[in-house]
Amino acid sequence: MSHIAVIGAGISGVTTAYALARQGFQVTVIDRLRYPAMETSFANGGQLSACNAEVWNSRSTIMKGLKWMLRKDAPLLFNPRPSWHKYSWMAQFMRAISGYETNTIETVKLAITARENLFQWAKDEQIDFDLEQRGILHIYHTAYGFESGKRVSQLLQRGGLERRTVTNEEIHQIEPTLQGTYYGGFFTPSDATGDIHKYTRGLARACEQRGVRFLQDTEVLGVRCGPPHQIQLRTGTGTDAQTHSLQVDSLVVCAGVGSRHLAKLLGDYINIYPVKGYSISAYLDTPESQAAAPWVSLLDEEAKIVTSRLGNDRLRVAGTAEYNGENKDIRADRIAPLVNWTRRNFHDAATDRVVPWAGLRPMMPDMMPRVQAGSRPGVYYNTGHGHLGWTLSAATAQIITELIVQRTREAEPLRSATTAAATAAPAAAHSARPADTHSPDPVHRESHGPRPV
Repeated sequence: MSHIAVIGAGISGVTTAYALARQGFQVTVIDRLRYPAMETSFANGGQLSACNAEVWNSRSTIMKGLKWMLRKDAPLLFNPRPSWHKYSWMAQFMRAISGYETNTIETVKLAITARENLFQWAKDEQIDFDLEQRGILHIYHTAYGFESGKRVSQLLQRGGLERRTVTNEEIHQIEPTLQGTYYGGFFTPSDATGDIHKYTRGLARACEQRGVRFLQDTEVLGVRCGPPHQIQLRTGTGTDAQTHSLQVDSLVVCAGVGSRHLAKLLGDYINIYPVKGYSISAYLDTPESQAAAPWVSLLDEEAKIVTSRLGNDRLRVAGTAEYNGENKDIRADRIAPLVNWTRRNFHDAATDRVVPWAGLRPMMPDMMPRVQAGSRPGVYYNTGHGHLGWTLSAATAQIITELIVQRTREAEPLRSATTAAATAAPAAAHSARPADTHSPDPVHRESHGPRPV
């Protein structure tokens, strides 16, 4: 039985571990935090949204970003402070504009496939994650925004997504608590919402029941490539920290924004940039507040804000994109637009008990996840999902698992032949062979690295 390490215990890592365990692999999950799903998979917008599969690589996105640079409450904020990583990433982002249509269609296909797996796994493992299958409603304030949305909707339909145009009257029929007047919108009845943290933790428990081992509070210090691979680890913090190593046949990097550093150690180039997003969880403590909050998930396209109802007493409101390096500082001027939007659109839904949160989306310049083999044997990646980590996770986990199964089967005849030859060789030949005193060093070089599938 092959032993596989999965680095990262967020939604991508846990779904990967689960898919591998179902195929009979011995799996160890490594994560630097004490529990699974404590970073980007903790409090995102909650949407399982094939309807949000449009990649951001467009001239209109760039123009909006330039226009919003001087607004602290802008939906998209770009800190112009010089950084080679940031500006090289942006150059690749602009070069990917030519792939806008193809990548959007591919992403929506992945999203449709993913939700079938995700819902089935939750059913098989009896995971309660506040699932609401009421669809997602896109709303537009202006004719210009609506016409832009219409072009996106046509792309999503080409990818196989069922979606329909709705008027202002139909918007209020679909979600009666929503206040205001809108030019129009689009409704995707097959999309859903839920609590990503509950789902990931529930699936992690299911992994443990299938024999998956979790090494939490454990940092990857380095990797000595094989196979077998030797992963140098440090568990714990301060004076209680202990260093040790783990030997595995293969490893899968699912480490979110940390994947870029790990890829460099492994000789690959995965140009992930951390794009910060914010959310608030509004606690609906009274019957009046609960009745005033929406059940249907919303996406205000022009404000770039989404909502998800998480059970009877919570409303998640999320949005904004901030290009400001790898920090998770919660800024009051970025949280305020989420609170104000909630008060404006759902006036009687209480905002007196609101919990803010910030997380880092692992964004590739072309907005496509990297689900592929690395340049070294036995090294794989399932990372870089950007703002659609949960939406795509159950599909990309299955894709990387199928690739590992295929590579493992291809390696078995070679491994068997090598073992047979070694057994048949005379013992004297073994003793006469010069000792191999060379030990491979940890990989530090960069290369052009793997390409996305």
